[in-house]
Amino acid sequence: MLDFLNPILQRHPERVKADVEIYTWQTCPYCIRAKLLLWWKGVQYTEYKIDGNQKARNQMSQRAGGRRSVPQIFINDRHVGGCDDLYSLDGQGELDPLLAQPSM
Repeated sequence: MLDFLNPILQRHPERVKADVEIYTWQTCPYCIRAKLLLWWKGVQYTEYKIDGNQKARNQMSQRAGGRRSVPQIFINDRHVGGCDDLYSLDGQGELDPLLAQPSM
């Protein structure tokens, strides 16, 4: 929509090659914050809204090594954690390289 702003804002969605999945609840502020960072990076992600769906939450928990809080984020099927973990990866300069790796 406003792609012409990408170079000005130093956004590089063309560099994102990874397959990103995020488990969320609709009104979870941490989920919203994590999705905002992914949007800012130009990530096209698959979102699983698991509000009130115990079966889906159990599946998420299995994939996330037992973690039951939302969001839970996966990059190329690798569990990276929740919102704080995602922002930590970004702050350490490790998120962009993960997002640049194509899924196998």
